[in-house]
Amino acid sequence: MSTGRITDPPSSEAFVAFPDGFGSRFIVTVDTEEEFDWTAPFSAEGFTLDAVPELGTFQRFCEEYGVCPLYLIDYPIATSPVAAEVLGEAVRAGRADVGIQLHPWVNPPHDEAISTHNSFAGNLPEPLERSKLAVLRDVIERNFGRAPRVYRAGRYGVGPATAPILLDHGIAIDTSVRARFDYSSGGGQNFRDLPVRPWWVGAPGRLMELPLTTVFWGLLRRYGPILYPKLWRAPRLRGLLSRLGLLERIPLTPEGASAVEAIRGIDMALREGVPVLVFSFHSPSLQAGHTPYVRNAADLAALYDWWRTVFAELARRGVRPTSVAEIMAAARLA
Repeated sequence: MSTGRITDPPSSEAFVAFPDGFGSRFIVTVDTEEEFDWTAPFSAEGFTLDAVPELGTFQRFCEEYGVCPLYLIDYPIATSPVAAEVLGEAVRAGRADVGIQLHPWVNPPHDEAISTHNSFAGNLPEPLERSKLAVLRDVIERNFGRAPRVYRAGRYGVGPATAPILLDHGIAIDTSVRARFDYSSGGGQNFRDLPVRPWWVGAPGRLMELPLTTVFWGLLRRYGPILYPKLWRAPRLRGLLSRLGLLERIPLTPEGASAVEAIRGIDMALREGVPVLVFSFHSPSLQAGHTPYVRNAADLAALYDWWRTVFAELARRGVRPTSVAEIMAAARLA
């Protein structure tokens, strides 16, 4: 059994089991948030919501492929009448899901100093982390007509108290773990040694961890967990190993991974028997000029082409889209 901390490696008995007919499926998660300068200090003010109408464009795009996106919504989005108008009908009809994404610096109550350390919600005092999540959970249910059942900490910032807080607020799935990434140098968590298969946090059947999918590819992939951390300060060597086909870390996202790399990642995830491939990206990338990944119209067109290519590859491999409801209904105790 896994312990009650999201960041603790699970035992073999803690992994979630799925029926034989479930196979491998995929879900598209969207970190649905305000636009802000990623290079500037965190601030409760000065953000924009210009890209919110583009959520409707992406939703219609996904519906063409039978994909039910999971929008993980933070406080500025949750309180935006435009966001509720753009996504509300699809959420109520079951063509989209909504969950929680907690950005502490823009989420009341504002009882902490705004800092890099406190941008990870799990670093806050337990009562404050609890209060912020409760406020956000309630406003999402009120404005979108659906109680959220999924949580992702902004900046993947879970902490020791996060799991019990989530359970107390009706959350069934956490998807904050970015497996094979380490954010500890900036005050966040180290997920480097956590798996990409879902597991139960604490008592089986209560809180599922559904980690974002990241795999190692290349001839040295089995040594990736050992080698890749040692190469962190050697980007040129990492690039060389990737070009030689020896070692590459591939997250399933259009932000920083090419479609060719994503297809490699899909292949490796399926070889590893990952039952749910979790894709992710940030909603400001749906409009040019807000993120480093989509700077202009050509980049935006490339983002949609990335999804077309990836959806086609998933269909070719027989990997069907899934939804929060399907995952919860299919999950079994190991």
